[in-house]
Amino acid sequence: MSTQKRTSQEIYSQAVNVLPGGVSRNTIFRKPYPTYADKASGCYVTDIDGIERIDFANNMASLIHGHAHPAIVNAVIEQLQKGTAYTMGTEAEVLLAQHLCDRVPNFDRIRFVNSGTEAVMGMIKAARAFTGRPKIAKAEGAYHGTYDFAEVSQYANPTNWGNIEKPNSVPLAYGTPKEVLENVIIFHYNNIELTLNILDQQKDQIAAVIIDPISHRAGLMEANQDFVEALYKWTRENGALLIFDEVVTFRVGYAGAQENYAVKPDLTAMGKIIGGGFPVGAFAGREDIMKVLDPREPNLLFPHSGTFSANPITMTAGRIAMELFDKEAVTKLNELTFSARNKIEEAIKLADVPVSLTGAGSMFRIHLSAVPPTTYREAYQSKETLRVLNMLIDHLYFQEKIMMINTCACMFSTAITDKEVERLAEGMLNGFKVIKPELEKLNGN
Repeated sequence: MSTQKRTSQEIYSQAVNVLPGGVSRNTIFRKPYPTYADKASGCYVTDIDGIERIDFANNMASLIHGHAHPAIVNAVIEQLQKGTAYTMGTEAEVLLAQHLCDRVPNFDRIRFVNSGTEAVMGMIKAARAFTGRPKIAKAEGAYHGTYDFAEVSQYANPTNWGNIEKPNSVPLAYGTPKEVLENVIIFHYNNIELTLNILDQQKDQIAAVIIDPISHRAGLMEANQDFVEALYKWTRENGALLIFDEVVTFRVGYAGAQENYAVKPDLTAMGKIIGGGFPVGAFAGREDIMKVLDPREPNLLFPHSGTFSANPITMTAGRIAMELFDKEAVTKLNELTFSARNKIEEAIKLADVPVSLTGAGSMFRIHLSAVPPTTYREAYQSKETLRVLNMLIDHLYFQEKIMMINTCACMFSTAITDKEVERLAEGMLNGFKVIKPELEKLNGN
């Protein structure tokens, strides 16, 4: 039997016969075919065709220590030999829960699930159960996973997003029930006056206002302090909850992005880095709210379970990963990312291109505009802009051997060093030079 590996093209030719479009997640698709991973270590990934790339995507921000960290691998192997899942609880879930509750002062109780989408879904359902209200309010353009209610207006565009004073609730998937749209209120990120006016119109029906404190899909912009405080005050006055989606942003600070705000959310959804490289989600918050899940309650308001929730493999990997990501590691990683941003801004000046950066902590995003966007509508990209952006991403991937998220964003891991940052800055400079003529056409020059 031959041991020769097949090429990515050969694998894809089989994949299209068994998977829609040949993929299980659209974010990895690229033309003419996606590449397939063979092995990875630290911040380097080698594909099936033998090409090694520096990984600044880290599986969509989920690998805070890069690939195959020895401490995580060893702990997982030890647990693997004992079993992967039982119809029982394990001490592993208690230990990770204790770590996260100690880490974030406003986490009284936590419930584990299997993905960020599940975490947001559970958090929204808990808010509804606690308040007895049906509606949620979310920011236009924000990504909160694939739950029907959470994905409304994720890809709103100029043809359907409506008047700025009354934005439409736009479905993502064809066939979304109109009742879903009617129960999701859309507001504008970082615009206090417009947002409060919108919320006031249905204040008696709103269970929760959900916000991503550094919204990736909406432009990777930080929520302003006064905006978050205004939302907090409004929810206190109107019997609603303020809930944070920190599935991506929990990496920003030791206690998540929320540690940067004077007010704290009632509930928080997490995922990605807290699983140590395995599928994970969790939502946590106030004890009185989380009680809606408590099976000891005589009137259980939110029955909840999941076959692989809190499985010991994920819980073990997650605990090791989070213990390693201590305050010193968080500070060091954020400083390295800040250095990378400075070097890329130097490359922008050298290439003389209209490009800007947004982001915080260990993540940032490239925008093909001279001035960084401050709203989703400013961050919205036309088909022509996306075409040029994809040129840059493809150049980095194929020519510079650099992996980024498909929004042209970087999510750093602790495995990255100054050496890789220099390569990123060099690759960016080369990429900017490649797309410069296209940018000039885009801007009518």
